[in-house]
Amino acid sequence: MINLNNLLTEKRNPYTLNIDNVSTLEMCMLLNEEDKRVAIAIRNVLPQIAMAIDEITSRLKDGGRLFYIGAGTSGRLGILDAVECPPTYSTNPEMVQGIIAGGYNAIFKAQEGAEDSLTLAQEDLQAKNLSAKDCVVGIAASGRTPYVIGGLDFANSINALTIAISCTSNSEISSHAKIAIEALTGPEAITGSTRMKAGTAQKMILNMLSTCTMIKLGKVYSNLMVDVKSSNKKLEERARRILMEATNCDRQTAIDTLAITQGKVKPAILMLLANISYEEALSSLNNNEGFISKSLNSMKK
Repeated sequence: MINLNNLLTEKRNPYTLNIDNVSTLEMCMLLNEEDKRVAIAIRNVLPQIAMAIDEITSRLKDGGRLFYIGAGTSGRLGILDAVECPPTYSTNPEMVQGIIAGGYNAIFKAQEGAEDSLTLAQEDLQAKNLSAKDCVVGIAASGRTPYVIGGLDFANSINALTIAISCTSNSEISSHAKIAIEALTGPEAITGSTRMKAGTAQKMILNMLSTCTMIKLGKVYSNLMVDVKSSNKKLEERARRILMEATNCDRQTAIDTLAITQGKVKPAILMLLANISYEEALSSLNNNEGFISKSLNSMKK
């Protein structure tokens, strides 16, 4: 028998006991008040998040990969964060991956029973050839999902980095990970509906993990996504705007320079700021770990 009595995410919320008897606007106000608690819960675990980011960055620099594993909403949120990395930061799709209990079909429709398996995540990770260089982030609002526990245990067995994200204190998955992140968002407005505050917290934490890691990998200059992949009309225009913002060049100069770099923003910025050729820009970036700021500073010496 599964005991949910002690899980914070399963408690009844004292502030929303009458949510079914108020006006629509009051319902929205009650939900909004609960949502405010999410950012505070995350603030309390920022040191653990920062530790995870540093460890993930170190592994990725050494050729490792980042895997998110979870079931249901947690699994879908991992996939959501992972699939946005290639277009935003031009990462190889293999670098950040989301794995959900039940596989592809579970993204769109619940796969009953998949989350209860202690061995399924191991099989999924073995299929990805998980190695000691890799990172596995287990996501479970309740902190007790067997699929996640099994995946973390397998990752630990081969000395991969393990991180647990949950929304309850002293969660079970925390004891199966090297780094535990417990964002205590409190009881949901609708009891047990962890797609709400817990899901929001998970998304915010995953955004921090991937975004800060990409910053530390040199994929951001100032606050500009300079490794954006120009894979559609909107992103082509964004690349032009980023180049114009970074260098104060006009639109035509941005278009012409990006034509030379085949849409790559980072070397285009260096070409204009340092007045160098495309080949020289690529060489400088290669010698400075892909960082624009380091490249510019090296030219001043």
